[in-house]
Amino acid sequence: MAKKRPQTTATRPQLSDEEIPVVGAREPCPCGSGRRYKACHGRAASHAATELVHRPFEGLPGEGDWVALRELVPAATVELPLKGGLPEGVPSVTLATVLPMAWPALRRDDGSVLLGLQNDTASGDISRDLADTLQRALAAEPGTPVQGRRAPADSPRLQDLLDPEGSFEPVVHDGFEFWVQDAENATPDVTASLERANAAAIPTVKLTGVDSAYWCETPEKNHLRWVMPYAEEQLLDALARLHAAGRSGLGEGTRLVGSFRAHGLTVPVWDLPSGVGAEDVEKPAAEFAERLATALASDAPLTPDERRARGGLTNRQVTLS
Repeated sequence: MAKKRPQTTATRPQLSDEEIPVVGAREPCPCGSGRRYKACHGRAASHAATELVHRPFEGLPGEGDWVALRELVPAATVELPLKGGLPEGVPSVTLATVLPMAWPALRRDDGSVLLGLQNDTASGDISRDLADTLQRALAAEPGTPVQGRRAPADSPRLQDLLDPEGSFEPVVHDGFEFWVQDAENATPDVTASLERANAAAIPTVKLTGVDSAYWCETPEKNHLRWVMPYAEEQLLDALARLHAAGRSGLGEGTRLVGSFRAHGLTVPVWDLPSGVGAEDVEKPAAEFAERLATALASDAPLTPDERRARGGLTNRQVTLS
């Protein structure tokens, strides 16, 4: 019997992970493994697109305000400076809490861009989704809204597009009139959306004496919601020390009632009497910031009273994102 000749196979060029193109989920993976893309390199791409980024705004100027505008503030805008300046034909880029018709972004007739912050996002990284929307808005035709989509896993994030040395200074509005440049000529859909949004907006004011603190008015009582940049465990210990000592309030009739978790940061919340306005808590908030700094610096073990206070604060945490 004749000997079988050895079979030879052509050697495929080896591609790095970065060079593997994206193909359909059921197609053979371009790396040559013989497996379907979804079971090979597509698995990593899918994971990258869905993995939750717990602090999507970390590294941006005003991280606490990004969180507040995403979760707490009804109507606000911020001018966004881009790395390398604005493209030709784009006079401004403005972040807005909400846009009419829940558009992710809008390229206005004059070429300016509005980027919506409070929209649902398709991946686990809000920063990447927003950056993708922003890039598409910059390239859109004037007068065109931009729809949402899942951003490619290798696309840039806001941290790659925005000027890291730029300021982030929110302007809080009483309503959403900033949506329209010419209210008299707005379409019926936009006008109806504006009326609904204004009716639902809770009066909100940003404090000027401390960072990322927002007063809001509700029918029964007012509140102060303060986004803080400290590590959660360290902050809860410090708040517990102050709470146990009776020093966690912001004046007579006020009370620290709990906190939110939002995008990797903790947001303590105070109940305020209905007659206490934003200007009334400016000084107490600044004084509280000094007390908190002292408490944060302590590394002493918590006393039994402080541990009980911490347990109470922990039980009254609500996760927003």
